[in-house]
Amino acid sequence: MKIKVLIVDDSALIRSVMKEIIGSQPDMEVVGVAPDPIIARDLIKQTNPDVLTLDVEMPRMDGLTFLENLMRLHPLPVVMVSSLTVRGADVTLRALELGAVDFFPKPSSDLAASFGASAEEICAKVKQAALAKPRARTAVRKLDVAPRLSADAVLPTAPASVHGGSPIIVIGASTGGTEAVRVVLEAMPPDAPPILVTQHIPAAFSGPFAQRMDRVSAMRVGEAQDGQSVQSGHVYIAPGHAHLLLMWDGARFVCRLHDGPAVNRHKPSVDVLFRSVAMCAGVGAVAALLTGMGDDGARGLLELKQAGAATLVQDEETSVVWGMPGAAWKLGAASEQLPLDHMAARLLALARAPRGARA
Repeated sequence: MKIKVLIVDDSALIRSVMKEIIGSQPDMEVVGVAPDPIIARDLIKQTNPDVLTLDVEMPRMDGLTFLENLMRLHPLPVVMVSSLTVRGADVTLRALELGAVDFFPKPSSDLAASFGASAEEICAKVKQAALAKPRARTAVRKLDVAPRLSADAVLPTAPASVHGGSPIIVIGASTGGTEAVRVVLEAMPPDAPPILVTQHIPAAFSGPFAQRMDRVSAMRVGEAQDGQSVQSGHVYIAPGHAHLLLMWDGARFVCRLHDGPAVNRHKPSVDVLFRSVAMCAGVGAVAALLTGMGDDGARGLLELKQAGAATLVQDEETSVVWGMPGAAWKLGAASEQLPLDHMAARLLALARAPRGARA
């Protein structure tokens, strides 16, 4: 059965390009296009789509207002299509708070060429959205994609050199992760151990995401800077253009940014962060892999567990997509799986427990 997609965008060009891209897939069909939410509302009743792609700035009703109403009255998977601007990033993060599953950045120029070059990513996000809550879907055919690089491409394995100091908390997330990370950080006290976060996110969005987390958390949250000292009470978000690593610099832990190739097709990659922490912090680390599609972070979490770290994954029930945490759980990389609203307390308890008592 084909995935039914409704495209909502005030740009006739984008509607046309999106319709061509999605309609070319053998397992998807475009059941309608709408220039604004009012028309989209009627088309939803007529076509009962599986996934909605939704623009933000539209006539008669903005995308956020429509999304909020939709999730209250007729919840279905939504992929936002938002401009690559600071305002676009902030609005998109708000959309994820309201229940959107994922987003695709709208290029600022040469829309037809840019969208065409990203056809594979657009289709992958729509197909994954069809599998996500609030509607479960059967598995769909995977796209043929380029070979993946492992964390070896950025940080080859080497004998661990574990250092002392305060405990370190590390978190990885992808689809649905901006909201999952918010739930965890909101529950952390201002004196919590340092937290490093890799969230799959475009470069233009990571800064606004860090600022939003800083507003809701008692901890100090910001984008990680190369060479920045890692301190308690601070959260370090991987920038969207580089891998984030933890390193030992003589007498302290520091953040390092690496402009290497994408790993597991992601930059930043969770596997890269987790491997770096396993190599220099080991048993002093506590790690969690939250909601997200794919398997980035699963092998890194296993390396952390093998290095003596306490490892957790978000459970399937509270995950938007149980891809990454599910892959880690199947590998035996996590000692526990927990609902999202229990994650912060457990991370904190494990981090503050004596190293030999983290179980």
